[in-house]
Amino acid sequence: QRRNQSTVTMEPDELYTLRAQYWLGHYNLCLEEAKSIARRPMSSQLKVEREEFALRSLLGLKKYEKVISEADSSLEPGIKALGLRAKYDSPSTSEASKLSILSELQAVVSDPSVSATAQLVAAQTFLSHGEMTKEALQCVHLGTSMEHLAITVQIYLRMDRLDLAKQTLETMKQADEEAVLTQLASVYIHVYSGRSGALDAVHLMSSLSEQYGASTMLLNLMAVAQMTAGQYAEAENSLNDAVAEGEDVDTLVNMIVCYQQQGKTMSVIAPVIEKVKAAYPSHPFVQGLLRVEGAFERESLKYKVTA
Repeated sequence: QRRNQSTVTMEPDELYTLRAQYWLGHYNLCLEEAKSIARRPMSSQLKVEREEFALRSLLGLKKYEKVISEADSSLEPGIKALGLRAKYDSPSTSEASKLSILSELQAVVSDPSVSATAQLVAAQTFLSHGEMTKEALQCVHLGTSMEHLAITVQIYLRMDRLDLAKQTLETMKQADEEAVLTQLASVYIHVYSGRSGALDAVHLMSSLSEQYGASTMLLNLMAVAQMTAGQYAEAENSLNDAVAEGEDVDTLVNMIVCYQQQGKTMSVIAPVIEKVKAAYPSHPFVQGLLRVEGAFERESLKYKVTA
């Protein structure tokens, strides 16, 4: 079943700035905007959406307990889903509990009356888990908001279906070529395409940062585009700027890659690796690294020289 372009919905203007700040990674600005428009007259649906974006921004700031507390006292499906995501991301949550949360989210999205926010939150959580790409796609592939489309682009790229990602981006462009999410989706596709599209990605990222200001998310995306274009010194500068914004696992992982590509010694790289391992033990990068290290250790035993 295909999504018809004419059914793609454009977001109402009342929350335009709020959404844009969240999508660009400006979580504190999003919270400020949510507070400033709290007394503005709007529909009950938009009031719920305003609250959802505020909670999503708190998630971005790693304020997990606050989100969980808000979700526990709410009956809104989208907010309940955000509470589950907060529990999933919380450092105190065990791996067994995370699997249970994933099952709960699958039950939430199986409800025919599931809210758009619950679909988006579930898709993002399934993608974070790393092994549920198909389930993530099922959450959003028939959605009619620009955010559904943007996540669908990311999922198709994860599945190595550049053709379908480009088709989805074309639908976004027909709906609104200048939208923040359309521009971000274009960057993802340019980066995925390799060096041939990387300079276009760098140009788009420069434009977004000049227009809206830098954020940790935008600086990391810029660094990835720059590395893809072979601009490693520039990428390191972007990542140093991201570090100044606050600690973030994506910044640290990208810094490791950037250092390696520049041929820096292990005396520079190793402390960053150890920091990521200690602070983010369940991150897919760390899990992958541990698997490789374990395989190397097992293989090296075969060649151990005994005296």
